[in-house]
Amino acid sequence: MTDTAQTHPEHKPRPLIDLLVSIVAPSVILMKFSGEEHLGPTMALIIALAFPLGWGLFELVRYRKFNWIALLGLISVMLTGGIGLLKLDPQWLAIKEAAVPGILGIAVLVSTRTRFPLIRTLLYNKKVLNIDLVNDRLEERGLVEVFEQRLLKATYFLAGTFFFSSAMNYVLAKWIVTSPSGSSAFNEELGRLTLVSYPMIALPSMVMMILILVYLWRTIHGLTGLAMEEIVAQPPEKKKQEES
Repeated sequence: MTDTAQTHPEHKPRPLIDLLVSIVAPSVILMKFSGEEHLGPTMALIIALAFPLGWGLFELVRYRKFNWIALLGLISVMLTGGIGLLKLDPQWLAIKEAAVPGILGIAVLVSTRTRFPLIRTLLYNKKVLNIDLVNDRLEERGLVEVFEQRLLKATYFLAGTFFFSSAMNYVLAKWIVTSPSGSSAFNEELGRLTLVSYPMIALPSMVMMILILVYLWRTIHGLTGLAMEEIVAQPPEKKKQEES
């Protein structure tokens, strides 16, 4: 087990690097180097797409951990590249931009009919919350069924954030990307779309996710009486210190 841990180190979130590699670098290449005097439309698009595609593959190979969100990201990148390289109608870009979060929203709703609702994977999990303690307290008070109903409501809120992103993606893509695909102007607009979509879509979606977490915390606190420090999952280092 030690050798495996050394070969495949634990993945640690690196949001700044993700932002630079997946958004900033491709956007700069598309907006500044798509002209014929530089890389040209096709080569600029290929190089720009290589950044998020290469980074996603590196993370998958390096940490040997399947991540279906990362997989969707890779599919999204390849679809975007295909639209540009095959010079398809820009309308397909708007559809693609809306389809990825839309599919996620539908997956969240469909998962409520399965044994593994996605909200448990994304928010209500042991990395975020002290699930074992919460479940024990809910069982003691006989409030498991009430909590499950509240969790289902949170699931609908989560699906709503993805549908919001889907609608905003479509509107922004239709508004910003109007030039023929495969042209320098198309690449520049694609880069502009990438930069604009982050503050206009990702940040509001992040706020909505935080509000869902607040809703979950208030629900758990109200049903169990547990304090914030008891509900939130503790880092492994802190757990070891308390146990020792």
